[in-house]
Amino acid sequence: MDKFRMIFQFLQSNQESFMNGICGILALASAQMYSAFDFNCPCLPGYNAAYSAGILLAPPLVLFLLGLVLNNNVSMLAEEWKRPPGRRAKDPAVLRYMFCSMAQRALIAPVVWVAVTLLDGKCFLCAFCTAVPVNALGNGSLAPGLPGPELARLLARVPCPEIYDGDWLLAREVAVRYLRCISQALGWSFVLLTTLLAFAVRSVRPCFTQAAFLKSKYWSHYIDIERRLFDETCTEHAKAFAKVCIQQFFEAMTHDLELGHSHGALAPPSPAVAAAPAAGPDGAEEEREKLRGITDQGAVNRLLTSWHQCKPPLRLGQDEPLMGNGWAGGGPRAPRREVATYISKV
Repeated sequence: MDKFRMIFQFLQSNQESFMNGICGILALASAQMYSAFDFNCPCLPGYNAAYSAGILLAPPLVLFLLGLVLNNNVSMLAEEWKRPPGRRAKDPAVLRYMFCSMAQRALIAPVVWVAVTLLDGKCFLCAFCTAVPVNALGNGSLAPGLPGPELARLLARVPCPEIYDGDWLLAREVAVRYLRCISQALGWSFVLLTTLLAFAVRSVRPCFTQAAFLKSKYWSHYIDIERRLFDETCTEHAKAFAKVCIQQFFEAMTHDLELGHSHGALAPPSPAVAAAPAAGPDGAEEEREKLRGITDQGAVNRLLTSWHQCKPPLRLGQDEPLMGNGWAGGGPRAPRREVATYISKV
């Protein structure tokens, strides 16, 4: 049990590994879903293709959306895309990198579903059974004597062995083997194509745009870490704020009880309240320091609104306050020398 707990803690600390694990689980789940799915072709000329298209496309779409929903970066991407520029300009390259990273992981389960469906061949057999070349595989001399609707109705029953009655025209086993061979060939071609495409995206693209790729990846990680640290800071501030409010409430209540008891208007305080030790000065000062001067509801709301509308610019060690995306002073910025030269090379 301790090993599983350690693995879970590692996945929680490493966002990328966690999402890779989730996508792997979704891929295995998609394969298990298909194996447990009872495929029933309607065996009707007007419904076979629609039913097969729904089985081939609808579950991958659901799996893709589920992969996006389970990704924590979806809300972060939406927030970064819709937020006002404020003091920090938006970088379209970072947004594209975040979206591509999420889409690549979310596409794993749909790709597995499509590949398994094509390799199995049932869906392809149901969709294209009416397109079997009867002249090449069956008794072609009898096919011209049948009207088109009757021939289509007969071939549409090929996936259903219990109702197929056209062996005199085309042996069912021949048609099934023919269509399944084509489906498996398409399935392996699809697997090969997606593998080559994944290799190109993961390996070749950074080689041509290494600097832009590294910068986009860095700032994407920065946004994720900044959001988590902001949530942790908000949690710490809310805890300190609530603790100070509760302490002040109990101190005021104790004072009122003592005042009422001295005048004989109220009952004496309960033993629990009377025995409760007062908070030490050091503890109260420590809790007040955590509040960082933000000690009322209006100030907290203004702080949160300011964080959303104008996040602090990504510049450290400035001597003057910042206005917008530049410095407050009217003069030019001080040269950064080695730091600026290093950043320009990246």
